Amino acid sequence: MKTLTFVIITLFSGVIAGIVLGLINQAIVEPLIDRAISIETQRHVARGESIDTAQQSQYRIWQKGGEVVAAAMYGVSLSALFGIVFVYSRRSLPGFTNKKKALFLAAIMFFVIFLIPALKYPANPPAVGNLSTIYYREMLYVGFIAVSGFSALALALSYRKLKTYLSEKKTTVLLTVSLIYAIIMISAYLAFPPNPDKVTIPMNLIISFRIASVCSIGIFWGVLGMIVGLFWDKLKIHETNRVASSSSDAFVS
Repeated sequence: MKTLTFVIITLFSGVIAGIVLGLINQAIVEPLIDRAISIETQRHVARGESIDTAQQSQYRIWQKGGEVVAAAMYGVSLSALFGIVFVYSRRSLPGFTNKKKALFLAAIMFFVIFLIPALKYPANPPAVGNLSTIYYREMLYVGFIAVSGFSALALALSYRKLKTYLSEKKTTVLLTVSLIYAIIMISAYLAFPPNPDKVTIPMNLIISFRIASVCSIGIFWGVLGMIVGLFWDKLKIHETNRVASSSSDAFVS
């Protein structure tokens, strides 16, 4: 496989998926954030605190304007990880086409990197939470993602090796690996401390925000997997690699 081709299709897929994420967030997530900020602002005003609403409004305009760019950068960072994992696991992934393989991997990564951590530390609007605890909360969230991600990676590598020697017991090995992952994450769920900040805005708004976040991130991973898979099927990168390897072997012989 040509390294440059791999890098280009991976990063381009991340940019497109990130832009889609940014546009979706503009439509379904940002209005919920505006509502949460408005509620918090009203409470501060009711307590007699001075709020510069004009500055706040300008900041939100700037924030929304840069969201698509930020989402594209987010897409690039995750697509790099996705591309590397896909290269090394493509042959082991289920599916008859690279698009199906990539979509399957995208679903797994969405589950491991976002959905499982969200069960412990669900997303909240920016207006929810004390500024003094923001770094602590980020540390907890990133730590939980690390436990989930590295556990899944280690178990996937173990499964890949074990199924070679236990070909007749692949289902048993898969169930065992899945059970071990579940035990690790349940233990982590109980061991990690809860979010230190109380929710101070209506729960219906919080639930709507969390559902919207899950939907937007899920679409992001789906788009990323689909585009990467389509490129692989279109460019036949794996076949090019196989032909190059065969030619190299023939030259040596």
